[in-house]
Amino acid sequence: MEKDLKKKESLGILNIDTSLYKTRISTKFKNRKPYRVPDPKLIESFIPGTVLDILVRAGQEVKKGDNLMILDAMKMKNMLICNLDGSVKKILVNKGDKVSKGTLLLQIE
Repeated sequence: MEKDLKKKESLGILNIDTSLYKTRISTKFKNRKPYRVPDPKLIESFIPGTVLDILVRAGQEVKKGDNLMILDAMKMKNMLICNLDGSVKKILVNKGDKVSKGTLLLQIE
């Protein structure tokens, strides 16, 4: 009886492409970080690594496709490329810094 109550408590509604499904929801799923729409003006590291070189400076005008910095990750040099036109508002890391995934590297305005 008590086991059945716990099963009912862990049931939840899952919405997939507007179809609703009644299913067991795990604790990990309940505690997940909610999705947020990425801000294109905030450049974050997509992988843990080391900042090898910063190719721009604060206040510099940048265009879509310009190289911003080089991030060394897993023995590969990854070029971070600007995704919009604007100017560099702030650089939040220094050359040689070790960064984790999701670290804010620079802001564009």
